[in-house]
Amino acid sequence: MNFLSYKPGHDGAIAFLQDSRLVFSIEAEKDSNYRYSAISVADVLDAIGELGVIPDVICMGGWWPRDHHEYLHGSHRNGGYRGISSNSAIMDKGRLLRGRADYFSSSHERSHILCAFGMSPLPKGTACYALVWEGEMGTFYNIDSELNITLIADVLTQPGNRYGLLYGLADPTFPKDGPYPRASDAGKLMALASFSKRSAPTEEERDLLRFLLNGPYRKLSDYKRIAQAPHLDAGLDDPEFRNFAGIYSDAIFDVFHQFARTNLEKGRPLVIAGGCGLNCDWNTKWKETGLFSEIFVPPVANDSGSAIGTAIDAQFRHTGNPKIDWNVYSGLSFRTESAIDFSKYDVYEKNHDTVAHMLANDVILGWAHGRYEIGPRALGNRSILAAPFGNETRVRLNEIKEREQFRPIAPVCLRNDAKRWFGCDHESPHMLYTYHATTEELRAVTHVNGTARLQTVTPDTNNDLYNLLVAFKARTGYGVLCNTSLNFKGKGFINNMTDLDAYAHEHGLDGFVVEGRAHLLKSSPRYQAYLNAAKPQVADRLPA
Repeated sequence: MNFLSYKPGHDGAIAFLQDSRLVFSIEAEKDSNYRYSAISVADVLDAIGELGVIPDVICMGGWWPRDHHEYLHGSHRNGGYRGISSNSAIMDKGRLLRGRADYFSSSHERSHILCAFGMSPLPKGTACYALVWEGEMGTFYNIDSELNITLIADVLTQPGNRYGLLYGLADPTFPKDGPYPRASDAGKLMALASFSKRSAPTEEERDLLRFLLNGPYRKLSDYKRIAQAPHLDAGLDDPEFRNFAGIYSDAIFDVFHQFARTNLEKGRPLVIAGGCGLNCDWNTKWKETGLFSEIFVPPVANDSGSAIGTAIDAQFRHTGNPKIDWNVYSGLSFRTESAIDFSKYDVYEKNHDTVAHMLANDVILGWAHGRYEIGPRALGNRSILAAPFGNETRVRLNEIKEREQFRPIAPVCLRNDAKRWFGCDHESPHMLYTYHATTEELRAVTHVNGTARLQTVTPDTNNDLYNLLVAFKARTGYGVLCNTSLNFKGKGFINNMTDLDAYAHEHGLDGFVVEGRAHLLKSSPRYQAYLNAAKPQVADRLPA
């Protein structure tokens, strides 16, 4: 059976399952649209263009009530935000495409749980626990062998919102009576927390912690002592605020850890979903607790995976199968059609050794290959790549991306070299865990606390990137590169040549590689320096 599913609202996406395989997942923010976008007509047309068959079922993920009437009386089309019972799903026979497609909608809550379980390596019938922690929910569940879901406890409401809110306390530009943090603040606080050098809060910080974590979620201005609050408008560079960011991050994790240690049976698997599942430090902490036999977090743990989860839920209802085959590179192909001025570039045929030589000489390149990766992390198909050695490279990358300099740059590494350089003796293909760098030579990809948010690569997971890393290792001794997302500030991955050309000119890339063919900006001082130093290496350059 074939299931076409869409997730309305924040982090919109459209996904298609055919015979229990993920064919595509189109995310609204991708192709340089604003982060967290809702799906548009253009996304629908893209999805229709990718379809090879008529869906048997069209699915809508549950979301907030559209108006007060729907809140009071329910909806005939919207599965809603909360709800874990399979019996609450909305199912209509032959509702769409002149009766050729049925309709299905279940809750947003179920979409997270089914996404995590359905994409996990756990076989059908495996009993496990699930944790959904995101902006709204912070909840543990039991999943039995029949995939009956039982709520264990809402441990902490709105953990994602509580987490991001702290960033606004120190940021003078954030209104303290704002009801919610900015969507990007949680990720920035994640980076700042790693700067912490203190584990114990002061008495004033303890009082603030009680306000932030005890009771319902509240805006900062509800704190009775807000005018005297520690770190109020202190600025994000303030070292004591950064100390408290780490303390606060640990405190939120500890709320869930203590609950799990007290209330869950040790030795069962745990699947994790929700935006907090993108917190690599927390994912690593879960592994280190030793409470669970295994941990699985999908690369689409945030709402970008909700359309997939609803499709899995529908598939389970119609076929009894809650499992899918999937590949993280299931987005849209790169759009190469463009009227850009190629005379501004030196163009080289596909040659990994030539590109590796450029990177080894501090040329920084955009890298676009195949279909874009699903989820928010660049995993080598829509990336900016650079040599991993000097701290000045990290500085330049953050300048290119127009980001704060406290933000780390992630490494991508050959799987066989991961243990040597990061102490990782297994695959980590989706950049969801942190590891400790074992050398000081990889300064550009080592965060201030010595950790790195690692992606490992094999010939099976990403063959082109693997071959580039092999070529880079042959030149430098390190099968490691800087890997950060190829995107305009505040937008999703670049997915067309016109935007990539504009980005290179406006943001200071030295060039880019599209499907293996390298385009180097003639106006780039770094590229010109490379040419002057490496004339024998340019044999693959095409005639203008």
